[in-house]
Amino acid sequence: MWYVIYSEDVENSLPMRKEARPAHLARLQELTDQGRLLVAGPCPAIDSDDPGEAGFTGSVVILDFDSLEQAKEWAAADPYMAAGVYKTVTVKPYKKVFP
Repeated sequence: MWYVIYSEDVENSLPMRKEARPAHLARLQELTDQGRLLVAGPCPAIDSDDPGEAGFTGSVVILDFDSLEQAKEWAAADPYMAAGVYKTVTVKPYKKVFP
């Protein structure tokens, strides 16, 4: 089943994001290689694809796991969590309808 992970950043998270980004992206690449990643990306703090120093306010990941518990465990092990980037993380089942 698909699960959506919505994470909200702490204030001034950009330096922490930059440091943990390679490890964060490597985990997402693993899921991509397994065909289990629908979409992933950050939420810019301003209305721009490249917010520069304004940074990001959070992230959205939609991925495939066998259970909600597995999705929560995966989210908890995110390098951004260990780096202190996220202040909250919400994991919910997701039903893809379109496209």
